[in-house]
Amino acid sequence: MNIDLEIFSPVHQINDQLFDEQDLKVFIKRDDLIHPIISGNKWRKLKYLLLKAQSLNKDHLVTFGGAYSNHLLATAAAGAKFGFKTTGFVRGEVVENDTLFLCSLHGMNLIFTDRESYRDKQLLFNQYFSNDNDAFFIDEGGASIEGAKGCSELVNELTETYDHLFCACGTGTTAAGIIMGLTQKQSSTRFHAVPVFKNGGFMVDEINKLLPTPAIYDIHTDYHFGGYGKVNDELITFVKDFIAKTGILIEPVYTGKMLYAIYDLASKNYFKPGSKILAIHSGGIWGLLGLKEKF
Repeated sequence: MNIDLEIFSPVHQINDQLFDEQDLKVFIKRDDLIHPIISGNKWRKLKYLLLKAQSLNKDHLVTFGGAYSNHLLATAAAGAKFGFKTTGFVRGEVVENDTLFLCSLHGMNLIFTDRESYRDKQLLFNQYFSNDNDAFFIDEGGASIEGAKGCSELVNELTETYDHLFCACGTGTTAAGIIMGLTQKQSSTRFHAVPVFKNGGFMVDEINKLLPTPAIYDIHTDYHFGGYGKVNDELITFVKDFIAKTGILIEPVYTGKMLYAIYDLASKNYFKPGSKILAIHSGGIWGLLGLKEKF
């Protein structure tokens, strides 16, 4: 089993009248193009976890997520591609939807669990798989030191220097990894985290616990639009307009909120004229399937 996937993640400029007026150059790193399903930070976070599972001779990936989890789908697809059996614990009542259909299609066994039991993921794993020597625990969203290491490699792919780098935040793993990469490269780029959760200040602790050394970065907690998975008409309109103007498919749960933050901050003169800004497209466009009725 050879766990190797060539990374193709180009950087494209986003042209907009707002950015011209503010004398800003804004770019987006297209991690959504890495793989049709194992895209964006999903592949980066899984990479070293899969290698660790392989090194331990584990061939059964067990992980966790909600009913529309891009992480579950990415793990299912990675398992199918690289020869792992996969199981996903799904938070909440038994449902059928497009995301879970695709998980099953890639061979993932789904175990629905009530929300209270779901809180203790290690206990769930032990209850079902303590006697399975082939089972390998992967936390929700791929949150881990290995996940952060995979995300840190993004920085070395950059061929230009940017004044600001923006990324949406769910578990904090991607943010921690990029900060690690910037620190290792001794880059002057300022990192900006955009939590997708309400009251996202807690994300600082989640990021910091994955960092080997303290770092300075910014966190913007006002762009959650009501909380994880929550959207409103303003955000949906922004996402639709962005896709129509750029041809770049985004979803409103992660990348949409992060890009909205950049546009809003630009409109409020947050950035110095002449600044170069890089947004990270973290993939996950299959999340659109769970929000079709909002569009």
